[in-house]
Amino acid sequence: MAKKSIIARDLKRQKMHEKYAAKRAEMKAAGDLEGLHKLPRNSSPTRLKNRCAESGRPRAYMRRFGLSRLSFREHASKGEIPGVTKASW
Repeated sequence: MAKKSIIARDLKRQKMHEKYAAKRAEMKAAGDLEGLHKLPRNSSPTRLKNRCAESGRPRAYMRRFGLSRLSFREHASKGEIPGVTKASW
């Protein structure tokens, strides 16, 4: 489990990104680089990090499910993810 402070920081970045997304796109289209520099750093989409919805783990994240590989494996083994079955041949 990731630290709660890091999960909270990432949530704050996501909210800020959503808040400034339209303004950022508008400035980018107009070519206003100075205006972009004046926006908060955390409003940039490159500062976002995909994290597991359950544990907050940043590595081994599966976009399709929004989970890390560890959480995904647990849920898949229990049959809680529709359409996912354990491979056997």
